[in-house]
Amino acid sequence: MNEEANPQSKINKIVILGGGTAGWMTAAALSKVLGQNYCEISLIESDHIGTVSVGEATIPQISLFNKLLGIDENDFIKKTQGTFKLGIEFINWTKGGAYIHPFGDYGTTMEAIQFHHYWLKVNQLGKAPDLEEFSLAAVAARQGKFMRPQNMGNSPLSQINYAFHFDATLYANYLRNYAVERGVKRVEGKMLQASLRDSDGHIESLQLESGEQIKGDFFIDCSGFKALLIEETLKTGFIDWSDELPCDSAVAIPCMSKDTDKLYPYTQSKAQQAGWIWRIPLQHRVGNGYVYPSKFVSDEEAVQILTDQLEGESLGQPNFLRWTTGMRKQSWHKNCLAIGLSAGFVEPLESTGLHLIQSAIARFMSLFPHQSFNQTDIDAFNSQSKSEFEYIKDFIVLHYKVTDRDDSEFWRYCQNMKISPRLQQKIELYQTNGRIYRQDTELFNETSWLAVMNGQGLTPSGYHPLVDVLSQSEVERRLEHIHSVIQKSADTMPQQLDFIKKYCQA
Repeated sequence: MNEEANPQSKINKIVILGGGTAGWMTAAALSKVLGQNYCEISLIESDHIGTVSVGEATIPQISLFNKLLGIDENDFIKKTQGTFKLGIEFINWTKGGAYIHPFGDYGTTMEAIQFHHYWLKVNQLGKAPDLEEFSLAAVAARQGKFMRPQNMGNSPLSQINYAFHFDATLYANYLRNYAVERGVKRVEGKMLQASLRDSDGHIESLQLESGEQIKGDFFIDCSGFKALLIEETLKTGFIDWSDELPCDSAVAIPCMSKDTDKLYPYTQSKAQQAGWIWRIPLQHRVGNGYVYPSKFVSDEEAVQILTDQLEGESLGQPNFLRWTTGMRKQSWHKNCLAIGLSAGFVEPLESTGLHLIQSAIARFMSLFPHQSFNQTDIDAFNSQSKSEFEYIKDFIVLHYKVTDRDDSEFWRYCQNMKISPRLQQKIELYQTNGRIYRQDTELFNETSWLAVMNGQGLTPSGYHPLVDVLSQSEVERRLEHIHSVIQKSADTMPQQLDFIKKYCQA
């Protein structure tokens, strides 16, 4: 790197340390946006280092990433053994209850007032069906149905939001092929150490165990929890959120599917005495994992608890993960950017892992640097990253905090733990008159907050006063009509199994 470089001189070489989903998502996006002529992109990974998969479920924003890459969705689903996802079912997060957090709205806004306020009024009179029945995504998910949105005007069928389940290893391989075809150079090897430039402490090169030196202008750390560049080399520091999210371990075991006649389009999260178990249905198997707090559950107990709940024959040995919940104080420091687990980790309860990778890539592209590395740009990136992580953290904490479960030391801890003032305010706003606000650019919208707060048993004492502009009979008539439209729309949808067989079977 030229120390006397023109401040406006462009980045000529980007080095990505680490493969897996984070590394290859980054490489694929950069190769698509920058093309093959702007700069050289190299990715260093070792076949001898296993990648960390924190789940194989996504949220609808992944479609934007696929669109950016120009990926054919049916081809992508086939090659990753994928299935579709309309939401997440939460089981036993309250005493014996279950609810779906759906992708897509409940009902429709009326007279500029959010739908759920009208539902709250009728529900308080004991005259409303369950809130879930006003969500096409939830109704279709329960019935095992799926289709892509149709061009049908105001019909709920024109507004189907969906995401995916897929095999994370197959997905990384899919993106690797994509990136290599577009000029990304894959380098086999393990990093031994990073060399810093004396003049400013920027990373100058990476030395591999083979003795090879890899120089670059910009380095992207996708080395997972080890954070070999952003933390081990540059020592940026870490913000620990373990007090609010005490689960710090997971064990994953895939298995055969029990129900081959039905393929339900949703992820499941089943709460345990401490922590929770995920179920992710793929075309060829089911992904299972138990997220637990090591303070309350030993590794041996965790394996036993998960094994006892497998629905079919185990397809692998237990794979353990360890983490500290939180984020780097600076995801971007000098000429190094952390993406993925190296930047931080919030447990996969709402499938946000891949989204955080995707949004970091998008933010980096919007603030793409010259070799001068303007500190204002870097500060903006870090500030936005911090807000995004904090908003997601608050939403995950909501699931643990708002519950009537007090049947174990773990759940009693969650009920009594201190939460952020922002989350406390959101809970109190909803408890009074059902008000929900989306703050700034937070990931989860009003529908998501409503799904979880209502599903976890939080009941407002009132509703928006302007609901009473309409007569009681008119509100009931409109709700009945919306309910009927949702049910009829779901009736026209095919089973997900039939949809996949027709369009994208692996």
